[in-house]
Amino acid sequence: MELFIESDKEVIRFCERMRQHNKHINLHWKTHKEWGNLLQFEEHIPGQVLTGAIAKSLTDVYMSHRLSKLITSVIEDFYYYTDADEKEKILELTNWMMAGRDKNDLLIHKKEDPYQLLESLFIANIKDTVTIHYDSLVKFRLKVFRDYIIHYVGLAIDEYKREEEHQEFINMLRGYIARREPSVSAIYLLQGDTFSFFKENGKPFSNTELRALMQKEPLYLVGLDESELNLSPLIAMAPKKIYIYGDDPSDPKTLTVINVFQERVIFEPLHQFPFVYFTKKG
Repeated sequence: MELFIESDKEVIRFCERMRQHNKHINLHWKTHKEWGNLLQFEEHIPGQVLTGAIAKSLTDVYMSHRLSKLITSVIEDFYYYTDADEKEKILELTNWMMAGRDKNDLLIHKKEDPYQLLESLFIANIKDTVTIHYDSLVKFRLKVFRDYIIHYVGLAIDEYKREEEHQEFINMLRGYIARREPSVSAIYLLQGDTFSFFKENGKPFSNTELRALMQKEPLYLVGLDESELNLSPLIAMAPKKIYIYGDDPSDPKTLTVINVFQERVIFEPLHQFPFVYFTKKG
């Protein structure tokens, strides 16, 4: 079996990965005046074993050296983005989504794993053949994988637009509270499904009290719903300081409050909640 790879960097990466996947496969590396680098494999390795190792190694090479270029070309040529910062952000989001790091996003996990998909395409295209042209395979035989990338770039662009809209909303709220005179000096919050609000004397706010405070402010002007009892009461009160107590600093509600009120927010672990007589239920 022979394998042609034009790029020197890619052929070095391929040889490294082949050694890691199967130490018993020996290959000979030559240069070819027309096709770049020529790798020849010894015949004593069973065909299925050799094909699997080559496919895995080619997949590693592609993911390392070609994937970002493909994603960028899709961003530019299929979705027509030209701004460098936007393209970089969409590229990051695409890689993040393809890695499946957001386990709560079902759209991500309905699709096949990118590595496995690419490996299966390489296997299908190199089995039962004795001469493999890597660059030709990449150019003409990976349409399914390109369609896969188009799908994920589309998801990334949707997420990017949502983030932009969210940031515009945050900026609007920052401007709104910057123009407000604080009606209270400090508010104490406990994390939960919804925040629990406490006054400086440790007495909890009732929902009725929170709604009464919210009705005094035209929250509809900044797109806030009066039935929402996490961020809206804080915008209505615009406190000088917000103390949040809990064990999850990455809680989305908490992060939103921090993004809006910035240096006014202090996050503390739950055990430092100052009002010792209160025990949170649930």
